[in-house]
Amino acid sequence: MKNHIISVGSEFPEFKKLAVVSLEKDNEFYEISSNDHREAGKWLVMFWWPKDFTFVCPTEIAEFNKKVEDFEDRDTVLIGASTDSEFVHLAWRKNHDDLRGLKFPMLADTSKSLAEELGILEANEKVAYRVTYIVDPQGIVRWVSVNDLSVGRNVNEVIRVLDALQTDELCPCNWTKGEATINA
Repeated sequence: MKNHIISVGSEFPEFKKLAVVSLEKDNEFYEISSNDHREAGKWLVMFWWPKDFTFVCPTEIAEFNKKVEDFEDRDTVLIGASTDSEFVHLAWRKNHDDLRGLKFPMLADTSKSLAEELGILEANEKVAYRVTYIVDPQGIVRWVSVNDLSVGRNVNEVIRVLDALQTDELCPCNWTKGEATINA
């Protein structure tokens, strides 16, 4: 049986997972859930990478971290995720210069249950594809982007699409925040 990727218009699956949120002793881990952003009335951007301690992934994670204020300015909760354990996430953060100062949680889907429910596991290695979800405050998936394992994503495009979705208007090709929307 082949999994199908949860797509636009679907409800984002419920989850409760441990995440690495700090390098501070005894405050490294925190449980986060699918209800956190809903209860706060915020949008959710969750981006997945295949494996910790690899090469493309830290470039993406560092870029999302550079833009964390842009997501906060848009009332958006940012969560990074992979199927690695919280302990592997913590070791990677401690080991990698670009990851020590992360300002968003690294979710550990160790059981692969969330990745499986989302339909984003690569068939052979059972690691997550590079998938990005934008979820509205009601928990509905509004955008999904999937990259193959070898190709990093464009964080500015995630922000551009988030801006467009938050206008709740018709946005033409290549639209960016501040430009006119379409009046139909």
